[in-house]
This record gives sequence, structure tokens and C-alpha cells, in this order.
Amino acid sequence: MAVMRWDPWRELAQLRSAMDRVVDDSFSRSGSAWEVGVPATDVLVGDDELTVKMALPGFKPEEVEITTTADALLVRGETRKETEEKQDRYLRREIQTGRFSRSVALPFPVESERAEASFDNGMLTIRLPKSEAVKPKKISIGNHANAKTVEPAEPKKG
Repeated sequence: MAVMRWDPWRELAQLRSAMDRVVDDSFSRSGSAWEVGVPATDVLVGDDELTVKMALPGFKPEEVEITTTADALLVRGETRKETEEKQDRYLRREIQTGRFSRSVALPFPVESERAEASFDNGMLTIRLPKSEAVKPKKISIGNHANAKTVEPAEPKKG
């Protein structure tokens, strides 16, 4: 049995080769369209609404589709490569085109018909009002059994 001397540079080269394979696999084509990936998303819960912010640089509003189900918000989009023919060749091409799909679980029922979406400088903002059925209600106690009233609770201040 031969004794092999430890070479940290050989192990570093092996590690780099393994990392290159991971990166290559991550950015490989699947099917006929390039998968853009999962856009960075912030989800904020307020007293009266859920706000979802999604970074979509390079997308136009007409390239994005927003739908809701009973328990999820679905955002999909697709950009296409420019078809303009040029004589220039790319030295580097990192700006991705293709499609994405992102689902956000809704922590409570929302009123989809009152939802609002805006798109500004590549940032999509979606506001989903809470359903009235899940908002807290304040119950006043009167002197008589029939004197009870139900009013919306005061929002928490924090």
C-alpha cells in the first residue's frame, strides 16, 4: 500500500469541481423554457391586510399573472428573449428570461375581490384585505339581554 501525501490544493480543486457541477445543474435548461427561479418575496401581516412584496426585475406588469385560491396566493410570470438580430456576440450573458411561479400560503381568509396590486421599478406589491369574518369584533354588554351590540374591534397600536 502506497502512502499518499495530503495535498490541500488537490482537495480544493475537487471541491471547486463539485461546486461547478452544482451551479451547472442549478442553471440548466428544463424543457424548452429557461426557469428564472423563485423571486425574492416579503410577506407582511397587518391588522387589516396581508401585504406581499415580490422582486421581479426585468418583468413588465402584463407579463405577470396573479390569482388567489381559498388558502394561497399564486404569482406567475414569463419574459421572452428579445428576437432582435444583432451581429454582436455575448461575452457574458447573465440576464435571465423565462418563467417563474411562486405560491404564498394565506394565513387567514382574504377578500380577493378587494385585493390591489401595483408594480413599481420591478417591485410587485399585492395587498389582500382580511375577510370581515376573521377580523376581531368588540361586543358591548348592556343591561338587558337584547341590548348587546357587536362592533369592529379597535386596531392594535404598536
